[in-house]
Amino acid sequence: MPVSLPPALALSLDLLRCPTCRTRRLHHDRGALRCPAGHAFDIARHGYAGLLTGARATSGDDAAMAQSRDRFLSTGTYAPIREAVARLAADSAPARATVVDVGCGTGYYLTGALDELPGARGLGLDTSVRALRSAARAHERAAAAAWDVFRPFPLADKVADVVLDVFAPRNPAEFHRVLRPTGRLVVVRPTGRHLTELRGQVPAMVTVDPAKEQRLHRALDPFFRAAVTEQVEYTVPLTAREALDLVGMSPSARHVSRADLHEDGRLPDQVTVSVLATAYRPR
Repeated sequence: MPVSLPPALALSLDLLRCPTCRTRRLHHDRGALRCPAGHAFDIARHGYAGLLTGARATSGDDAAMAQSRDRFLSTGTYAPIREAVARLAADSAPARATVVDVGCGTGYYLTGALDELPGARGLGLDTSVRALRSAARAHERAAAAAWDVFRPFPLADKVADVVLDVFAPRNPAEFHRVLRPTGRLVVVRPTGRHLTELRGQVPAMVTVDPAKEQRLHRALDPFFRAAVTEQVEYTVPLTAREALDLVGMSPSARHVSRADLHEDGRLPDQVTVSVLATAYRPR
């Protein structure tokens, strides 16, 4: 039986463009999204649009990573980060804003932004099928689609009021192309103090590049100027399960073995959360 068009996807259908043609609009027909040239893209039964073509991206969360992310975010430990993202997204955004979350994961931060903007609609892009299953049902006004941040986005020009990039790879040229001139880009990245206790206990974890800020500035400066930056830093207690999930949801999960996590029989019972959240304006 053909899959019906999810209501949230219907809300954002006018934003999408055929990934193959790049310019033609998509419409819903017989359980798929199609363009006038005949290119067709499935709508998964979980509610997200499968727009990726050609070789599949390999950088997205696998099932175990997405499950760890779901469990950890549900504890509220990262709620202050979500609140900062929502504040920056909502500042000066129009009442009926369009929010695009690139590398949306399970939709946690997009949901926060949409709750702060009751008239807004959202679209999350990610490569992880498992994460998209959660993102597609995270919020009644949030659609989800499979896409790779490093490719030109399947979106029309100048359609977004807000683009979110939270702990995700970046494509500054595409961010600039899809943002309206009055829009804003919100970028969240870790400082060198982020999860320092956990990294000290688990040496195999990926470290934060000391030159990260300089590289971010060089990449964004041709397209954006920083408007405001918030530092979010606090220490929280961790259960053993939460510590395991915090490692398991991060890129470190690809490098850390179970032996690494239990080498000396314990994980830290508290951790420092430290990030920078910056809102940028297009140049």
